[in-house]
Amino acid sequence: MTQLSVNINKIATLRNSRGGNVPDLIKVATDLESFGAEGITIHPRPDQRHIRYEDALGLHPVLTTELNIEGNPIPKFIDLVTEIQPDQVTLVPDAEDDITSNAGWDTMKHKDFLIEVISEFKNHGIRTSIFVDPVEEMVKWAKKTGTDRIELYSEAYAQNFKKNPEKAVAPYIQAAIVANELDIGINAGHDLNLENIAFFAQNIPKLLEVSIGHALVCESLYLGFENVIPMYLQRLS
Repeated sequence: MTQLSVNINKIATLRNSRGGNVPDLIKVATDLESFGAEGITIHPRPDQRHIRYEDALGLHPVLTTELNIEGNPIPKFIDLVTEIQPDQVTLVPDAEDDITSNAGWDTMKHKDFLIEVISEFKNHGIRTSIFVDPVEEMVKWAKKTGTDRIELYSEAYAQNFKKNPEKAVAPYIQAAIVANELDIGINAGHDLNLENIAFFAQNIPKLLEVSIGHALVCESLYLGFENVIPMYLQRLS
């Protein structure tokens, strides 16, 4: 069964909008685990506009499931991840002022850089994943970096799902087939939600993990985390 990792950046955004510690990020993370989440994802950015570096340091000791830290591997991020040593690090090529992640790595162009960074993390026993578009060539070059997994950037699928789900998922299936042939693990994330997640999970061979934040939090405003987490797990089963 595909594992569900919940991205809690939006919880941090809500907390930061008023100062103080409401909602309590650590309590939300542990509650999500108790409701069935199989991992927690955070994406600290240099301006710390949502997840702060101190949040990352405080979360790892209290979680009972996997911690996945996403981000652009600038020196400060590398130092943070090697200090915490989470279960997984996901490398994302986002600019400092990006609202959200909007593209995968050009794994051919940045191969040497990724090899160096991934080697550093693997020396600390951290599982590595890199954000890639559903392009077969990018998956093939990802293999050369030494990464353990790729995370398929699923925005294009989500945007085209209602119009033509089969066409929307087709490039992801091909990318997944290549990844499986190369023995690279497959994660996915970005704009997946309760409406489109089941079709995606059913069609992507050996999908190990999805990371969902914005949609899951928005759906939970109406339905509550305690209900939404099992709904995702049912769709992923």
